[in-house]
Amino acid sequence: MRRPVLRNLLLASSLVALAQLMTTAHAAAEARLALVIGQSAYRTVPELPNAANDAKGMTELLGNAGFTVTTAPNLNQDEMRQAISDFAGRVSASGADTVALVFYAGHGLQIDGENYLVPVDLDPKREADIPLQGVRLNDLLNTLGALPTRARIFMLDACRNNPFPALSGAGHGLAIVDTKAGAPGSFISYSTSPGAEAEDGSGADSPYTTAVLSVARQPNIPIEEMFKRIRIAVAQSTDGRQIPWESSSLTTDFKFFGDSGAQPASTPGASAMALASGTRSVEDWRRDLQGKAPGAAYELVIADDTVPAYQAYIELYAQDVHTPSLRAVLERRRQMLAWERAVAINTRASFEAYLVNWDNSDLAATARRLLLRVQNRNYVLPATVAAVPAPVAVAMAPTCPCATPPATPVNPAVAPTIKKRVDDTPPKRKVADTPPKRRRAPPPDDEVVERAPPPGPPPGAVMQGVGIGVGIGLGMGMGGRGGEMGRSGGYRNGY
Repeated sequence: MRRPVLRNLLLASSLVALAQLMTTAHAAAEARLALVIGQSAYRTVPELPNAANDAKGMTELLGNAGFTVTTAPNLNQDEMRQAISDFAGRVSASGADTVALVFYAGHGLQIDGENYLVPVDLDPKREADIPLQGVRLNDLLNTLGALPTRARIFMLDACRNNPFPALSGAGHGLAIVDTKAGAPGSFISYSTSPGAEAEDGSGADSPYTTAVLSVARQPNIPIEEMFKRIRIAVAQSTDGRQIPWESSSLTTDFKFFGDSGAQPASTPGASAMALASGTRSVEDWRRDLQGKAPGAAYELVIADDTVPAYQAYIELYAQDVHTPSLRAVLERRRQMLAWERAVAINTRASFEAYLVNWDNSDLAATARRLLLRVQNRNYVLPATVAAVPAPVAVAMAPTCPCATPPATPVNPAVAPTIKKRVDDTPPKRKVADTPPKRRRAPPPDDEVVERAPPPGPPPGAVMQGVGIGVGIGLGMGMGGRGGEMGRSGGYRNGY
């Protein structure tokens, strides 16, 4: 009996050693660098004990996954900016085959549609202080996005409640960040849905970090599937109150542990269909969910985390215990998608459209402030353009009544171009360059009387044309062209 037991122990030890060797070999094929920031000791608001624990747990996890980890706790603004800059320098020196990961635990805020990481020394008196005292999330994303890397991973346990009383106009949670709008090769994960607030939890770590530390250790799981499992775990542990969210523009496979060529194990309670990218319509989801038990259907839509999936579930399982919370998630997701579009377009119409549907939301005050800002910006241009058309319209007035075109309004946008065309033909310069021998005296009056009038205009129009032609040719110095127009009865333009 001892030989089989001993053989099994040796086999198990060999498999463990092989898995560690495969992980080490895979990590050696690429450089893995991580920056872990844990913001716990805030100076003007209560501390966040879990943030320090989250950073410690992630440092250990990432080190076991082959990352060279830099841990930077309790940073003020200058220290945080310096830590990001130093980390970017190490990533740049490591080369293009580098996976760069940033984990942040602490407070985060959204102000005027921008997300900010909160240094421990932040002490705002109003919303306008946040851009001066905080660290923009986009600055972190853009700093690393400008470097040639294999992948960039951002994990933000930063959606806790707003602890600053002076920031009554700040929106809840964080605004959507679409990695597809930036440099490809990025993956960003929020601890909860955009516009929602995450919980600290009752344990040593937050619900999000607890799930990450558990799920990420499982071998041979691609990162997209790993975070779907994390989302299911967090939703279960918080009874649906917190649902993590992510956006990916990765162009390569990545796994924390295991061989990149190995096939992923199936997710408990979910099928391969549920792990596919959420691009299906509501009709597709109705067919997929039809006949499934509510619990299994719930895990499928949580794993997918899309508006069509949630809508189909709510329609099919209207009486299920999870439906009220999913209905709130769906409404908030639609609102945050509309907010993302309004801020991205950044026009009066976009903010007015948002306020039509969500006039009483937590972001309505910000929408009105940005609307006023856009209106003030747009008032400057029309006032400048409106001062130009009057003299341009006069300059373009026809000189021959018999050839007067129909009256049309002058377009202010093209008025400067029209004025330039008139100025580009300086009549006086032609007079100076014309030899004197080409100047001819006007014909005697009897020649004009004896010449038969051309068909068309009445005699009064002919005489008016003569007056204009002579006036331009002799008085204004238009040269032979002006006099020629007068002799021909006003049938040629005076330019």
